[in-house]
Amino acid sequence: MLRLIFLVALAGFSRASDVLEFTDDDFETRIGSHDFILVEFFAPWCGHCKRLAPEYEAAATRLKGIVALAKVDCTANSNTCSKYGVSGYPTLKIFRDGEESGPYDGPRSADGIVSFLKKQAGPASVELKTDADFEKFVADKDASVIGFFADDKSTAQAEFQKAASALRDNYRFAHTNSEDLLKSHNIDEEGVILFRPQRLNNKFEDGSVKFGEDKFTNNKIKSFIQDNIFGICPHMTDDNKDQLRGKDLLVAYYDVDYEKNPKGSNYWRNRVMKVAKSFLDQGKKLNFAVANKNQFNHEVSEFGLDGSSGELPLVAIRSAKGDKYVMSEEFSRDGKALERFLQDYFDGKLKRYLKSEAIPENNDGPVKVLVAENFDSIVNDDSKDVLIEFYAPWCGHCKSLEPKYVELGEKLADDPNVVIAKMDATANDVPSPYEVSGFPTIYFSPAGRKSNPKKYEGGREVNDFISYLKKEATNPLVVQKKKKDGDKSEL
Repeated sequence: MLRLIFLVALAGFSRASDVLEFTDDDFETRIGSHDFILVEFFAPWCGHCKRLAPEYEAAATRLKGIVALAKVDCTANSNTCSKYGVSGYPTLKIFRDGEESGPYDGPRSADGIVSFLKKQAGPASVELKTDADFEKFVADKDASVIGFFADDKSTAQAEFQKAASALRDNYRFAHTNSEDLLKSHNIDEEGVILFRPQRLNNKFEDGSVKFGEDKFTNNKIKSFIQDNIFGICPHMTDDNKDQLRGKDLLVAYYDVDYEKNPKGSNYWRNRVMKVAKSFLDQGKKLNFAVANKNQFNHEVSEFGLDGSSGELPLVAIRSAKGDKYVMSEEFSRDGKALERFLQDYFDGKLKRYLKSEAIPENNDGPVKVLVAENFDSIVNDDSKDVLIEFYAPWCGHCKSLEPKYVELGEKLADDPNVVIAKMDATANDVPSPYEVSGFPTIYFSPAGRKSNPKKYEGGREVNDFISYLKKEATNPLVVQKKKKDGDKSEL
C-alpha cells in the first residue's frame, strides 16, 4: 500500500506544471507580484491552444526562476479576458510590474519563447566587467552587439542604450566600461562591435563588424545592426525567420543541425556562401539563408520539393512579393548548379513556381473551380464580378457552407456578369493580394478593380450573399427564382 501511495504521489509530481494558472479571483493580486511575466489567454477547445500547450509548458520549465509564464482559461474566467480585450485564442500578453506592457508577437515554439523572453527580461543591455563575461556573452548561438565606452555617462553610451531598448526583442546587447576590454579590442574611448555567432564563422566574411560612423546616434546604431546582423548567409530558425522574410530570399534547405553536426551544417553552407558572395560582389541584390528542411517542412512542401530526397540541399527563392522560384537541377558540390540557377534568376529566365492542382477539364458547374493555374484567367477577367470562397477540404464550416454556396451559384447561373467560384487553399498557392489565414475566407473581386478585392464579412446564408451582391455588383444582379409551376424567370 505504501508503495502504491508513493507511486501515485510520484506520478502527481511528474505531472506538476511550471505554468502558473490565474483566475478572475486572483489575477490582479498575483500578476502584481511579477516584475515581468508572459500570460496566455486560452480556451480548452481551441486547436491552436492545444498545439501551443506543450511548447509553452517546455518554455516555462526552462525559464523557471528567470521569467514566469502563466495562463488564464477564458471559458471559466471571462471577466479577466474581457478586461484585457481578448477576442481570439490563444492571445499572449506581456505584463511588467502588474501592468499590461503589450502583445507577445514572438515565436510559438519553446526555443523561440525562451530566446525571446530572455532578451526581454532584465536590462536591454547587459554590463560586461571581465574577459570571462565577454567570452560567455559572445559564445551564444545568436549574434552579439557590444558597446565599448570609457565613460558610462557618455552621450555615445546613452544612444547605444536607446538602440538596445528599441531592438531588444530581436537582438542581444551588452556594454562595458572596462579599460582592459577596451584595450583588448583596440578601442580608445568608444565603439560598437557586432559579433556574429562563432559557430557560423567562415572564410567569406569577418566574424565581427565595427560601427564606422564618427557620431554615435540611436538611429545610426540601429541601421548598422540591421544592415550587418545576418551577414552573407545566416542560419534561419523559428526565432529569426520573421526578420529574414519579407524581402527577396534564397534558402537552401538540408539537415542543418549546429548542435549535433556543426561540421556537416557548415559544409553545405560554405558552398552556398561561396556562390552567394560572387553574385553579391557583382552588385546583385538577394538575401541568402540555410534552414533545417525538417523544421521548415511546410515551406519545403510549398515549393513542391521532397524533404526526404537525401542529403543534398534543396534550393528555392521567395520574392518580397511572394513569387516563388525552385532550383530543379540537383545541387552540385562544386556550386555550378547553384550558379546557373542564380544567373537565370537575375537574367529573368526562371518560370515562377505555382503550387496548383490540374485545371478542371469540365468547369461548367454553378460554382467555378479555381486552381492556381486558372485563377488569373477567371478571377482577373475585368468584365466580371467574382465571389471567391477559399476553403480547406477538412474544414467543417466549409462543408456546412457547400450546399448553400452551390445554391447561390445556381440562382446566379444566368447572370453573365457574375462568377461564383471556390479554391482549395491547401492545394493551391493563393495569389496576392488575397490573404487567407482561416477557412472559409471569402472575397469579392469587383469588375474593373481587380487589384482591390474586398473581404466578405457578411452572413453565410444564400439570401445574405444575394443581398451583398445586389449592393456591390457592378451591374444589376440577375437572380433566378422558381415559380410555382416550376418555370424560371429573371428578377
